[in-house]
Amino acid sequence: MEFRQLGASGLQVPVLSFGTATFGGGNDFFKAWGSTQGEEAKRLIDICLDAGINFFDTADVYSDGLAEDLLGRAIAGRQRDRLILSTKSTFTFGEGPNNQGSSRFHILRQIEGSLKRLGTDYIDVYHMHGFDGNTPVEETLSTLDHLVQSGKVRYIAASNFSGWHLMKSLGISEKYGWSRYVAHQVYYSLANREYEWELMPLALDQKVGGIIWSPLAAGRLGGKYRRNQPLPPEGRVAQGGSPVPEMVVNENVFYNIIDALDEVAEETGKTVAQVSLNWLLQRPTVSSIIIGARNEAQLLQNLEAVGWQLTTEQVKKLDAASELPPIYPYWHQRQNLTLNPPPVFY
Repeated sequence: MEFRQLGASGLQVPVLSFGTATFGGGNDFFKAWGSTQGEEAKRLIDICLDAGINFFDTADVYSDGLAEDLLGRAIAGRQRDRLILSTKSTFTFGEGPNNQGSSRFHILRQIEGSLKRLGTDYIDVYHMHGFDGNTPVEETLSTLDHLVQSGKVRYIAASNFSGWHLMKSLGISEKYGWSRYVAHQVYYSLANREYEWELMPLALDQKVGGIIWSPLAAGRLGGKYRRNQPLPPEGRVAQGGSPVPEMVVNENVFYNIIDALDEVAEETGKTVAQVSLNWLLQRPTVSSIIIGARNEAQLLQNLEAVGWQLTTEQVKKLDAASELPPIYPYWHQRQNLTLNPPPVFY
């Protein structure tokens, strides 16, 4: 398994990490993702560790804490310092007026719950799951810095931030000498490449590692979607559990992507899903891709996305099929690439 440095930190992470949103199935939304329970969860963790994946991602809101609890039980008894655990807070959890956000109150309550459910004394990478526009950024970052200084958190990260959210946060951390976000967990796939417009250049400039969620666009790039065919009934999209809204996927472009993926899959002898993941591994700033799996077969297939590389021509073919016109101000900036050079892909 290849390891890469996580942003400006000294932490090395595997290029594939395992996401546990499929653990638990605690409500209708997450049941559409999966309902992995105790023994099967342990088996999936064993497969990951055997393959060299020691980075496991979860969140407090995944099945209302059940995913954290199942992950904690699955890793119980293992050598903790060989594991990298990532979890998140910010979104609604529990009852009461302070049940969401990135306030000191909410963060300190949620970190204690996550530690207990995971059965650990510290979190390796702790994410703010989204930006809280109501809480002063200084309050959030000072609280996170306190958690780092206390040893309960090793590194902090953002997730689903806008460019100005992330840049403001990095600036305030620098101003006060507080711990800074070393990573940004983002949605990025062949189906939606908006990450490249601003967040990727920002990550290059500020040395923020990209941790990619839903790299297969909620299963759309898993190999079962075909032009003029009904949606797979067992998929998250059909079951209403997709974290990627249907409205953000351009149908015509999407099936052009599928056509190109089929061609490249035939050339390489790999699956559509493996080609989609390998494409991401060749993009700038990408430190780790979170793969999920409802079962052992899905996990074993996704593991075959590493250990080989698409050719430059194959990457260009996929890029051409997935290109979308950028929104303002990015189309305006692209009129003069000498002033605003894009990320280098080849």
